[in-house]
Amino acid sequence: MPRKKTENPEELLSHNIIIRVTESLFNKLEKLRKESGVLSIADVCRKILLNQKIKLFTYDATMNPVMEELALIRKELKAIGININQITRHFNADKVETHKGFYALKVADQYKKVDERVEILLKIISKLADKWLQE
Repeated sequence: MPRKKTENPEELLSHNIIIRVTESLFNKLEKLRKESGVLSIADVCRKILLNQKIKLFTYDATMNPVMEELALIRKELKAIGININQITRHFNADKVETHKGFYALKVADQYKKVDERVEILLKIISKLADKWLQE
């Protein structure tokens, strides 16, 4: 994939610099590249030379169950939202007053489910905050 053309000619990377490094230094640069998500070692070196920050991304395997639970709750809340939209559509389409009461009860039941899921979310967020703010 070709590099994007830049509007400013001063930003164009037109000069090559070739350097030799030891195996250990190369391994350190490669580790920085992998942990930061930067595409090449040249980009890592460029950021170091320009004193730019390199953001490192870490993976915490202990967060897997929490993230799975959050994804499950998100999926459930989305399904409940779809159910509420369908019930509301039926409520608005139906002209019989007794049917509207039935739909209102169904929506109330769906909102109870939302409340339960929000309580679980708040507990998870509380646990995450405790873990994040450890001293």
